[in-house]
Amino acid sequence: MGFTRAELETFYGATVDDLVGPGLKLLFVGINPGLWTAATKTHFAYPGNRFYPALELAGIIERTIDRGVGMSDDDRAHLLERGLGITNVAHRATARASELSADELRDGGEQLRAFVRRHAPAVVAVAGVTAYRTAFGEPKAVMGEHPDGFEGARLWIVPNPSGLNAHETVDSLAVAYAAPARAAGII
Repeated sequence: MGFTRAELETFYGATVDDLVGPGLKLLFVGINPGLWTAATKTHFAYPGNRFYPALELAGIIERTIDRGVGMSDDDRAHLLERGLGITNVAHRATARASELSADELRDGGEQLRAFVRRHAPAVVAVAGVTAYRTAFGEPKAVMGEHPDGFEGARLWIVPNPSGLNAHETVDSLAVAYAAPARAAGII
């Protein structure tokens, strides 16, 4: 599956449904949907995104997910059966996260607090320290586990899997994602 730039641009401002079900153990939180994500209705869908390869390498999921074409119903069921969920801080699709305003991130942070209270995951893993700092007014936040937690859940800030985050690899992302997955009892 491929899209022209013009086709992708028609998805500006679109939203993608959260992936969440009963028995939520680990909630991954992206910054916002990209245009490819909006087009395929699959979180972290851009073909160069390393999210699903890192999950598979870490043993968090047990199958390859071809994110570029969109998740199948079986793929979604697999994630839900493993106790995984995915949402975003901001819900408006853009070409780059840098297109979001600080107000959008702060508003999204408040919505995320309510989401976590409602769904009660054991662990929340926010992918992207810069967005986290803005959304939650914590300019000195760092990667790793945060001892104060988040709305009753344990909290990790993990690296963003975007290909734009060039100093991370699938291997380093797998290590980072494994820690919250272990805490959630998934691996």
